[in-house]
Amino acid sequence: MEIFMYCGYFEGGIDHGPNPYSAHVEQMAIQNPNFRTAIWTGCHLQMTLMCIPPCGEIGEEIHEDTDQFIRVEQGKATVVMGRYKHQMDFQCNVVRGDVICVPAGIWHNVMNMGRSPLKLSSVYAPPKHPRGTVDHTKAEAEMREDY
Repeated sequence: MEIFMYCGYFEGGIDHGPNPYSAHVEQMAIQNPNFRTAIWTGCHLQMTLMCIPPCGEIGEEIHEDTDQFIRVEQGKATVVMGRYKHQMDFQCNVVRGDVICVPAGIWHNVMNMGRSPLKLSSVYAPPKHPRGTVDHTKAEAEMREDY
């Protein structure tokens, strides 16, 4: 088996997993125009980039068997989390450089509170989305079963 190593920059939706890979994630996230772009999908984790428009949000969601680590690369947001969809009692404002850790089985939402796009990087363990996922908009993402 040939191992392909790559040092990356944003390439518009190329998923480099499961090969060894290195990239400047903050720069890639800032360049990403898509709601969600999977940049690396392995057997046990996945990294995606997200772009949430002003006044937009990820939307209330839960990943029953997946932990999620989200880093704010640009912008400011409010995150809410909780054990129940209608009782998200954890709330925090986050800015560039802050992280959000979402345990499996927790409802959560991230809302853009700024006037410019919110740029995020996100790690799922295990992977949540199909390898190579590129959702140009939230509506496109919602049409997929794994959203």
